[in-house]
Amino acid sequence: MPLNADTIVAAATPPGRGGVGIVRISGPHAAVIARALMGRLPEARYATHSRFLASDGEAIDAGLALYFPAPHSYTGEDVLELQGHGGPVLVEALIARAVELGGRRAQPGEFTQRAYLNDRIDLAQAEAVADLIDAGSEAAARAALRSLQGEFSARVRALDEALAQLRAHVEATIDFPTDEIDHLADGALAARLTDVRGQCAALQATARQGRMLTEGLTVVIAGAPNAGKSTLLNRLAGHEVAIVTAVPGTTRDVLRERILIEGVPVLLLDTAGLRDSQDLIETEGMRRAREAMAQADRVLFLVDAAADPQAAAFAGERAQLPAGVPVTLVWNKCDLREPRLPAGVAEAGAAGAADARATAELRHLAVSAKTGAGLDALRSHLLEAAGFQRQDSGLLSARRRHLEALGVTSTHLDAAAVQCRANGEGELVAEELRAAQRALGEITGAGTADELLGRIFASFCIGK
Repeated sequence: MPLNADTIVAAATPPGRGGVGIVRISGPHAAVIARALMGRLPEARYATHSRFLASDGEAIDAGLALYFPAPHSYTGEDVLELQGHGGPVLVEALIARAVELGGRRAQPGEFTQRAYLNDRIDLAQAEAVADLIDAGSEAAARAALRSLQGEFSARVRALDEALAQLRAHVEATIDFPTDEIDHLADGALAARLTDVRGQCAALQATARQGRMLTEGLTVVIAGAPNAGKSTLLNRLAGHEVAIVTAVPGTTRDVLRERILIEGVPVLLLDTAGLRDSQDLIETEGMRRAREAMAQADRVLFLVDAAADPQAAAFAGERAQLPAGVPVTLVWNKCDLREPRLPAGVAEAGAAGAADARATAELRHLAVSAKTGAGLDALRSHLLEAAGFQRQDSGLLSARRRHLEALGVTSTHLDAAAVQCRANGEGELVAEELRAAQRALGEITGAGTADELLGRIFASFCIGK
C-alpha cells in the first residue's frame, strides 16, 4: 500500500508557454480523478487521446492521458499524466480541476520523495534525479544518469556487504572464543580489513570526481588593486562580466560567474583589491573578499609581474590567507615582465595534484589576462590541483554529503585497523565497524533523519 493517503498534483513541465504541458497526478485518488476528468479510466500504460472535462462537462483541453497503476509507476502509487497544450492557463486549469476532485498541490521534489519512500529508488538515486535535471555539461549528465540507474548505489551496497561480512567475522570471534574461529590477531582479519579500506578509498575517489561534476569548484580571484583580477575573470568567462578601468578599487563587491572547464562547472569569484584603505565601501568589499576566500576550494592570488616583480603584495597578505584553502600564485602581465619567484613557491606543473601535500607549499603560474597567454595551463592546473582525472567512462555523480559519509566511514575503518594492529579488544573493533556501516548507510538512505530528507527534496523542482 502507498505510504501517503493523499493525492498530489503538479505541472511536470517548466512554467511558461510551450508546445506541450504535462500535469502529473500521484496517489490513491488518481483513478477517481481520471474518471471524472475523462469519463473513464485509461487502459494502463497506453497513451489514450481524450478531452479533459471541467465540472460543468465543458472541455478544458484535449490531449493524451497515461495511467500507471501501483506499484509499477515512478512513485510506486497510481499515477496519471495528462499531456495537453502548453499554455500556462490550460495547465493551471487542469491542476485546479484535479485539486477540486480531491488532489492537493505537490511540494518540491514530492514525487521523487514518494518514489524513495515506496522503495522504488534509494536516496542516492533520488539525488541523481535532481543532478540529471541540473547537469551543466554532457559529462555531468552522463554521470548523473549512471547514478540514477543505480551504479553508485551498487558500489555502496557492495562495500556495505563487505563490511557486514567483516562484522560477522569479528562478532563471531567475540561470541565463540573457544571455537575454531580465526582470532583477531591471526592476520586474517587484518587482511580482510585492508581489502575493505581499499574498496572504501576507491569509492571515495570516484565520489570526489563525481562531486566535481555535480557541484563544481569555487575559485576566488584575489590580489592587490589593478593586478588584473577583473580582466582575468572576463578572459576566463569569454565575455565582459566585470568593469575594467585603470582606477584602483574599481571592483568593490564580489562578482560571480560560472564557466565550464572540460565539463567541470567552476564558479569564479572576482573580489575587491586587497590594500590598506579608509574607504568604508572598499573596506566592506575587502571583508567580503576574505569571507569568499575562506569558503573557496582554491584561491588564485594575482600579482602584477610588471609593477610588483618581487611579489610584495603577496608577501604582505600571505599570513592572512585562510588556513586550509589551497592557494596558487598567478603572475599576471607576464607579457610585460618575467616574474621572479619568492621563497617557498614551487612551479605548478602538470603534476598539479600537488595540493594533496601541505597547503603551505604554494604553486605559481605565469599568465597574461590581456593576451590570453598561459590560460590553458591555468585551466588545466585548476582541474589537476583539485584531483580531477580526465575520463568520462565510469564517472558517477555524487554530492558533498556522500563524500562526508565516506570520510566518516574511512575514519572508523582506520580506527578498527589501529585496534587490530594493537591486538585490542574485539568489542572495540566491532564497534568501529558498526559505526562505519551506519555512516555508509546514510548515502542510500538507511536510517536517514527526516530533517536531512526535507533538505534534500526541498531543492528539487516542483513536479519531479
